[in-house]
Amino acid sequence: MAYKYSKQVGDNAAKAVGIDLPISSKQSIEICNYLRNRKLAVAKKLLEEVMKMDRPVPFKRFTGGVGHRKGPMASGRYPVKACAKILTIVKSAESNAQNKGLNSNNLVLTHISANTGTRIQRYKRKGSRKAKMTHIEVILEEKKND
Repeated sequence: MAYKYSKQVGDNAAKAVGIDLPISSKQSIEICNYLRNRKLAVAKKLLEEVMKMDRPVPFKRFTGGVGHRKGPMASGRYPVKACAKILTIVKSAESNAQNKGLNSNNLVLTHISANTGTRIQRYKRKGSRKAKMTHIEVILEEKKND
């Protein structure tokens, strides 16, 4: 079954999707808001810095119990697992763009969004709980330098 993206793309864009990734939807939404409308190289660098715990992701929407961080940011976290999964999807979109013949130096993350996925039942010894799943869609567009 083909995935229906929430935004249509033209010839100067490439896209990739991750379906039912085992990561938190709330953390994914904050990461996507942090990366949107950034150049591809900058976005990949930011994700790698978060994975090394050098730079926190600012949490603006889901701030319950989130502590403050150094610098001008109010509250933030280091969602390492979610950043690793999102980085693989961003790299997949980059390779799709290179396959289309687009210049990777001019690519911009124009659309990146996280949606809640299916909630599957995980059974344990004393009962069960629902696992978190998230869909991530990434669209890169080639912007010409003026």
